[in-house]
Amino acid sequence: MKAALAALALWLLAVAAAAEPTVILLSFDGVRHDYPARVPNGALARMAREGARAERLVPVFPSSTFPGHVSLATGTYPDKHGIVDNQFLDRARGEFRMGNDASWIEAEPLWAAAERQGVPAAVYFWVGSETDWRGQRVHQRVAPFDARVPEREKVARILGWLDLPPGERPRLVMSYWHGADHEGHLHGPDDASVQAALREQDAELGALLAGLDARKAWSDTTLLVVSDHGMAAVTDEVPLRATLEAAGIRPRIEGGAAVAHLFLDDPAQRERAEAALRGVAGIRVYRGDALPESFRLRFPSRTGDLVVVASPGVALRESPWSERALRVLAGSKRGMHGWAPDDPDMGGILFALGRGVRPGTQLGVVRMIDVAPTVTHLLGIAPPAASEGKPIPGIGE
Repeated sequence: MKAALAALALWLLAVAAAAEPTVILLSFDGVRHDYPARVPNGALARMAREGARAERLVPVFPSSTFPGHVSLATGTYPDKHGIVDNQFLDRARGEFRMGNDASWIEAEPLWAAAERQGVPAAVYFWVGSETDWRGQRVHQRVAPFDARVPEREKVARILGWLDLPPGERPRLVMSYWHGADHEGHLHGPDDASVQAALREQDAELGALLAGLDARKAWSDTTLLVVSDHGMAAVTDEVPLRATLEAAGIRPRIEGGAAVAHLFLDDPAQRERAEAALRGVAGIRVYRGDALPESFRLRFPSRTGDLVVVASPGVALRESPWSERALRVLAGSKRGMHGWAPDDPDMGGILFALGRGVRPGTQLGVVRMIDVAPTVTHLLGIAPPAASEGKPIPGIGE
């Protein structure tokens, strides 16, 4: 009798654990909001049909991988979480080069917020997740980042995590996928290679959906698929360094192709640098301590003395003449991102399926900073401490 009661108690605990809400958040790098139309009958199409889809996901500024992933995780902007680009300079700490050390993040990320509130989390290659954030551990973590790991291994690991016994099974799972970013950069957003890459990603997503189907997981599981930014063709380049050096100024230049931070050894050179760049087509120049508030980018120790912002399509880098000539002869264009969030081509994707999502829901235009509080709303916990977003209407209602 005692053995039977003990078995019943264990079964009830397992049922209760399985009934607790679970959220899986996947990010597809560099998938523009209109890309899914290129894979019309796949897993993303199923998610839109049986769940919800946003018209586009509006990124933060700059619309790049590291600021975007950290904003997705924290629910706030680079001026608060501190990841102001894929690479930057901190005047006190030194260089950040696409690192995954959580100590660079100044706002609480989702996985730490979940664990702090008693929700086990698992993270597979999300930006900034490879170390504990301010001492807060996670139940499961895959590190270090390895770009060679295929999505099928991530699917197998995610499903394996969901099969763990109560107490070990994560209820928040976050994973970075390759998306179509590499192909978009190399060949431009309209190249056939972008469609091929997305088709491969979509097939692996289909495998994950099939695994959730087989486990009858949808009554307590919500799957969210987002991207960090879109992609646009590069139409022009500004010789930023050469322009400054011609004026006798040799600043340290940090940032990306759309936003550059200029650090000057001699602050007195600031006016000369501004004068040298004034009137250059395709760029705007701001003093670091006077960035427009709407940018949400000013982080004093990581913002340059001057900040150069490129217009959409303009890249702040100089390719060798031979490389540019070959691209012209081949009729090819490379792609880039990082430009202003209100440029539709910078918009990403957001799909949702499962618990708390009605089939066929149209979400309209959604802000990136609203993803984290939507995840915590689905989990029944408070959002990350610095989050400024709100739960997305239509998910979890």
